[in-house]
Amino acid sequence: MTEELILETITVTKNFFGDKSSGVNNITLFVPKGKITGIVGESGSGKTTLLRLLSGHIKPDAGDVFFHGKPLPVRGHNLQPEHAAIAMVSQDNADMDMQATVWDNLGRSLPAEDVNYKIQKITQALNLLGIDELRELPFGKLSGGEKQRVTIARALINRPEVLMLDEPFNQVDANYREGLQHDIRQIVKEWGVTVILVSHDPAELLSMADELIVIKEGEIVEHGSPEKLYQSPKLLYTANVLVSCSELTAAEARVCNIKSKRGTVVVYAEHVQVSSKPLGNKWQVKQVLYKGFYEELIVERDEVTLRAFNFALNKYPVGSKVSVSIKKYHEFGKWLG
Repeated sequence: MTEELILETITVTKNFFGDKSSGVNNITLFVPKGKITGIVGESGSGKTTLLRLLSGHIKPDAGDVFFHGKPLPVRGHNLQPEHAAIAMVSQDNADMDMQATVWDNLGRSLPAEDVNYKIQKITQALNLLGIDELRELPFGKLSGGEKQRVTIARALINRPEVLMLDEPFNQVDANYREGLQHDIRQIVKEWGVTVILVSHDPAELLSMADELIVIKEGEIVEHGSPEKLYQSPKLLYTANVLVSCSELTAAEARVCNIKSKRGTVVVYAEHVQVSSKPLGNKWQVKQVLYKGFYEELIVERDEVTLRAFNFALNKYPVGSKVSVSIKKYHEFGKWLG
């Protein structure tokens, strides 16, 4: 069964100052309804430009954007019904009044005539994001996580069909971030709202998105489920933007007992197994990075460096001689003769 689409772009291009290396080029994208679509790429790859095209905030130089199969007009002074159905949340809280209370900020987008309706909608939004206790506080006095919850509550207050999130968790503390991500997933599940999420943090995208779009220099270079792109990336670029990994030349790979058929080898830290086998202790622990319930070890041999996860804390201090085995690796680049 084919998924119902809510947003589409057909060969959309948007450049700035006549520079083709800016913005996006010839992008064709299909966004399924009621799913979370993540957009990932390095800084300057065109992620935010694509989001603003999909929301109608900017006009493409060429190509078309469609909402429910009809052309999406560019936002102007007079908002169209399509624009009310697409809500945007950025990390800078630019549309919020820092001096006004949370209650007043939430009520700004609602009609003032029907007081009972306004009270009902604001109360629902407060409860939806678990922020009722903040209702009388000035927005500017809130923490980063609280501000983002209020901003998302305001975006959802009129039940949009699409919620666009541009780096929404960038200013949110780690202990607050997970709860906010859970709330968004629940809203998608219960309301059927479509979410398009731009983030520089691969962990957010891997845990939240149903579909990932990888963008490089303004073009979509790979797409698929988070699991597919993580486990079997087709491109070195995809591996680098999704994973903290070790990138090796074919010669460096041979030091790791990998006989590569291609020019570049990528090894994920979770696929590097460290042990104390006496016959194989040819690697040295150069750094130990404490991560809480595990450590990330930086090990080196013959000027080749690998990252490895270690769950037996304090077992391998700096300077230790260890054995390394690699359970899985990925090959990219030109084929070797």
